[in-house]
Amino acid sequence: MKTIKPPHNIQNIGKSVFLAGSIEQDKAENWQKYIEDQLNSSDITILNPRRDSWNASWEQTIDNPEFNEQVNWELEALEKADLILMYFAPNTKSPISLLELGLFAKSKKMIVCCPKGFWRKGNVDIVCKRYNILQVDSLDELVEQVK
Repeated sequence: MKTIKPPHNIQNIGKSVFLAGSIEQDKAENWQKYIEDQLNSSDITILNPRRDSWNASWEQTIDNPEFNEQVNWELEALEKADLILMYFAPNTKSPISLLELGLFAKSKKMIVCCPKGFWRKGNVDIVCKRYNILQVDSLDELVEQVK
């Protein structure tokens, strides 16, 4: 397994999985690390948007080069990924993850985990049902779907 995080180049990645979902300025648990650990013997590339050098003081505007780079890296990775795993942590709002769910709901390459307690679970459930997106109940089930 290989992991690529922003701002590193996304080229020649082979079979790949994008880890979409809750980060929220590190309010969410580092579930991406858990997924990476569980898949470490797999022959895939993990595209993990949880940037090691994230700076919470960055102004979130199109004119901020670091922020612009981050958002464009994520969009490119989502587009290139063979599979998108999406996790909605119950203690977060995850507005960007909700946006990404909307953008990629029709892609036929998503698996979603939205546990009870996520504030907009009803909306997520309806979108998943409408667009035939597989839903699972746990991070372990996300891993099993990749394997």
